[in-house]
Amino acid sequence: MIDPQSGRITMRAGLIGAVMMPTDLARQVKTALDARGVTPLPIIDHPRANMWTYLVRADIRPIGDPAELARLWRARVVVIRDGDIALPSPLPDPLMIRTWISPALNAFRPPGTVVLQCALEFLPDHLPR
Repeated sequence: MIDPQSGRITMRAGLIGAVMMPTDLARQVKTALDARGVTPLPIIDHPRANMWTYLVRADIRPIGDPAELARLWRARVVVIRDGDIALPSPLPDPLMIRTWISPALNAFRPPGTVVLQCALEFLPDHLPR
């Protein structure tokens, strides 16, 4: 969907969701998923926010474990199940708001549960407050 006023391109979360995380963590996750053969990975970069967004299959259930939820929250890992997911513009973006790390080339989306579990593997059991 294209917002006629801003020109922003979005897609509604539903069958496809997203997992957003800081770039340093996202790079570790990408390396691990590449090594496991979970490819291609459609990933959006938000350079000014220092975040990446993985487009995933929307198979992540609400997280019931408060400690796990706290680890993700402190690490700034966000699961997008509902609402809009902002996509990069197909035109050059002089403001560098969103760009593709690796574009969605086909219908494959990695399971969100796999991306989230991989991220958790890189997080310490207890993050400082």
